[in-house]
Amino acid sequence: MFRSIFICVAMTLYILLLGPPLLIYTVVSKDPDPLYWTALKGTMFFVRAVGVRVNVKGTERIPAGTVIFAANHTSSADAPAVVGAIPRRIAILLKRSLFGYPIVGQAFHLARFIPVDRADRESAITSLERATEAIKNGQSFLIYPEGTRSPDGRLQEFKKGTAVMAIKSGVPLVPVACVGAHRIMKKRSLKIYPGEIFVEFLAPIDSTQYTLEQRDQLNQRLHDELAAGLPPDQRPLGFPGAA
Repeated sequence: MFRSIFICVAMTLYILLLGPPLLIYTVVSKDPDPLYWTALKGTMFFVRAVGVRVNVKGTERIPAGTVIFAANHTSSADAPAVVGAIPRRIAILLKRSLFGYPIVGQAFHLARFIPVDRADRESAITSLERATEAIKNGQSFLIYPEGTRSPDGRLQEFKKGTAVMAIKSGVPLVPVACVGAHRIMKKRSLKIYPGEIFVEFLAPIDSTQYTLEQRDQLNQRLHDELAAGLPPDQRPLGFPGAA
């Protein structure tokens, strides 16, 4: 529990010290890069300080230009690992409730993250449409196609929104396999365990080969290629090689 307390206290002080001036700079300059990279580098420093290492593979597979990164979601620990592994500034679809926190919520808005209310279907569709427009305008995104964290580390079924966004925007989908994060921080637990998280960028999928009528096929392909990139204990039960 000491690690969790350390992260909480250290991140709070970091946010209070650097957050306000960075927010002001971003509002004045309209440039979110310093805010984004300062927040990310600080987060990764504290992650390493509590004994969590992130091993990254496959960055050479990431296409140039705008892409959608689609990652599996098992733990609160996989977010900094995956975002920290992506070598460019991205935006994220986040739970609307996270935008209510002081300083942090304003930072999410200024970093052009998009809030989504999963309980309200119409609102969720609007959020996906906003993200699609941002992608068309050159903003890469990180999406969790499962929509929520896996309870046991195994890949769950995908919602169709990611495939629809990729088809409408015409950008590549990059599956991102995150391994071991569920052992670092279990779902609904605040305790952090030291260890290693592996992040691998898999081969991109050309979404322009699919129409909206073929979104189910693209969604299934994305799911299966990501599942194949996971170890046996994180693959869905019944999937080839699952254990």
